[in-house]
Amino acid sequence: MKIEVKDYTKIIKGATILDNVNVTFEAGKCYGLKGKNGSGKTMLMRAVCGLIHPTKGHVIIDGEVLGKDISFPRSVGVLIENPAFISNYTGLKNLELLASIKNTVGVDEIRETIEAVGLNPDDKRKYRKYSLGMKQKLGIAAAFMEKPDIIILDEPINAIDENGVIKVKKLIAQAKERGAVIITACHDAQELEELSDEIISISEGRIETDDKKSA
Repeated sequence: MKIEVKDYTKIIKGATILDNVNVTFEAGKCYGLKGKNGSGKTMLMRAVCGLIHPTKGHVIIDGEVLGKDISFPRSVGVLIENPAFISNYTGLKNLELLASIKNTVGVDEIRETIEAVGLNPDDKRKYRKYSLGMKQKLGIAAAFMEKPDIIILDEPINAIDENGVIKVKKLIAQAKERGAVIITACHDAQELEELSDEIISISEGRIETDDKKSA
C-alpha cells in the first residue's frame, strides 16, 4: 500500500488551500499531520479520501489515480471532523448499517471493534443519548471495523478519556502490523508524537519539513 500526493494544489474561491503538496505515505506507518487550524491538514486528508478534487496534481494509490481510475480509495476508514450517525439507532445498529454497504464484516467483528474502543455493543441507548466521548469512540470504531488499508483520523482522541486513548493507540498499532497506512492529526503535540512514526508539518497549505522519527 502506497499513497503518492503529487504536485497537489487546491484553490477554492480564489484561496489556495493546498499549495503544490508532494508527500508519500507508505504501508505499516502512522503519519501525524502537524499545523495550526486552517493550515491544510484536514484538506490534505480530504484529498487522500477523494472527498475533494485537485485544481492541479494527483493522488495516486497503488498506481491508480484518484478521480480518474478510481473515485475513492478501494479500502479506507475515515473519521474527519465530528462523527455523524443516525440519532435513533444504537451504536451497534449504526455500524451494522454502515457495514452492510460493503458486506465484508459480520456482526461478530463489528461487536469486537465496538469493544476494542471501550464501548458496550449491547448498550441499548440510542446514539443521540451518547456523550461526546462515546460518539467519538463510535466514529473510531467505524473507521477501523473493516480493517481497511487506509485509515484517516482527524483529531481521533478529542473528548476521549485516558483509557480510550490507550485503546486507540492499540488499534493503530494493530493496523500498522497488518500493513495499513494511517494518517492522523492531533492538537496535542505530545500525543501526536506518540501516535506517529513520522510527523509532517503543514503551514498555509504547504508541506514544511518531513520530521522523520527514529524507530
